[in-house]
Amino acid sequence: MLALSVRHIMPWWLAAILIGRDVVLAGFLPVLKRHGYGPLPVHFLGKAATFNLLYALPLLLLGAGHETVNHVARIIGWAFAIWGTALYWWAGGLYAIQVRQLVRADEGVAV
Repeated sequence: MLALSVRHIMPWWLAAILIGRDVVLAGFLPVLKRHGYGPLPVHFLGKAATFNLLYALPLLLLGAGHETVNHVARIIGWAFAIWGTALYWWAGGLYAIQVRQLVRADEGVAV
């Protein structure tokens, strides 16, 4: 992502949004560990987000040219990038909810 941003194929704000989600979720790991839990299991939504992003990045790279195929690849790449980013943050939100539920259950608070 950073290489694509440096080459101006992908905007910096998109790389920051994607990396930011991982930074936010990494902040939950000490909380989970303090309550005796390990990392949360991966769920389908996170896998779907990763699928979209794994298609988006090469297509955006292919879309950097000036031919018709590059233009089509750029459009499809951006579609995958937008959906992937939305799903990535949605999955992150679900992880945050799971962390909150686990912590509250561990503290004896009704969820």
